[in-house]
Amino acid sequence: MKTSATAVASVSAFAGLSSRAHAAGLDRVRVGMIGCGNRGAGAAVNCLQADEGVEIVAIAEPFADRIDKARADIKQWCEKNQQPFERRMKVTPETTFPGFDGYKKLLALREVDVVLIVTPACFHPVHLEAAIRAGKHAFMEKPAGVDPPGMRKIIAAGELAQQKGLAIVAGTQRRHQARYLQNAHAIAQGAIGKITGGRVWWCGAGGGAPRKLPGQSDAEYLVRNWYRFSMMSGDHIVEQHVHNLDVANWFIGRPPVQALGFGGRARRQGGNQYDFFSVDLDYGQDVVVHSMCRQIKGCFTRVSEQFFGTEGSAWGDGKLVGRQVAVPEFEEKGGPYVQEHRDLIKSIREGKPLNEARNVAESTLVAIMGRISAYTGQIVRWSDLTRNEKSPWYNLALTPTPLDFEQGTVVAPPENVIPLPGEA
Repeated sequence: MKTSATAVASVSAFAGLSSRAHAAGLDRVRVGMIGCGNRGAGAAVNCLQADEGVEIVAIAEPFADRIDKARADIKQWCEKNQQPFERRMKVTPETTFPGFDGYKKLLALREVDVVLIVTPACFHPVHLEAAIRAGKHAFMEKPAGVDPPGMRKIIAAGELAQQKGLAIVAGTQRRHQARYLQNAHAIAQGAIGKITGGRVWWCGAGGGAPRKLPGQSDAEYLVRNWYRFSMMSGDHIVEQHVHNLDVANWFIGRPPVQALGFGGRARRQGGNQYDFFSVDLDYGQDVVVHSMCRQIKGCFTRVSEQFFGTEGSAWGDGKLVGRQVAVPEFEEKGGPYVQEHRDLIKSIREGKPLNEARNVAESTLVAIMGRISAYTGQIVRWSDLTRNEKSPWYNLALTPTPLDFEQGTVVAPPENVIPLPGEA
């Protein structure tokens, strides 16, 4: 009887969407956007491009100008691609929800099947948990959050989604990119033997300093400049470098057991992030991966991954030297940013919902582990963030929290004040 009840619950979770399916694949997939800044509008366009049945039906966003820009961006895409804007974009004043608590009203709509969670990283755990509790399938941008309690919340939301038959796809698009999938498959089949180590990079240029405009509240200032504040983005090791760290976890097949690293700030102005990080990640079994990320203009740039094995080596999405193994073809239409939405929708329609919550949470935790080590100068163990409740970092929660934004109690941190190893 328990098995039967679980099966019924799983089917009912996506019955509304699957019941509208038909042979041509043009069934309506009603999407709600939580957040519609630059990446929010981009994710919406990717989702529209992924499937002819997608309709944007609701938006939750604190700032009216971003709603207007998102509509304009989607309209421009529709016109360029000869798509009927009125059919693809069905957001009305009644399904537009301002304020930092607007997501709750969006999630209460029966008309929403899938939500796009494209808010600053610090909001992701709260928004994903609410979406799953409301019975919605979700696409959530990376990273999964900014602190250890948030990542445990993401993992719990993923477990609940599995019970309810709901899909969660994260914005770690390399897992939907054909070349990465081919190399991951080959490595899993022993093409380079046992992985003994590797190196992963996200070294690029940083942006300009944030500037608070006259009359701007602390909450608005932080949200519009979220990628310059560690409590909003997790610092760039979390916000950007999570992509490469995710590949390391994926190819090796597990997260590291500990991290020891350093970082600093040489040129950045405003906000409170570091300029660079350098972290040794110990994956156990004598496997060490070096992680390097940097945001400084005028320096050498590289965004990639390389792994070494007992019988060869491989770049994440490039050349593989080793034993020849059979590698299947992997679908990728419209690029990985579109393919991840194609995979999400396909999994819902087929009744086999993808669930990437744990993967993205663990990759984000690796980045958080590296950040904490660099900030403090201490070795940080995986268990410190996942099991050891006596660890000083187990309950480390960055502020302001999503609740502070909803309650209007946000106070921006002092700028140009950064953690000093040995004192943090």
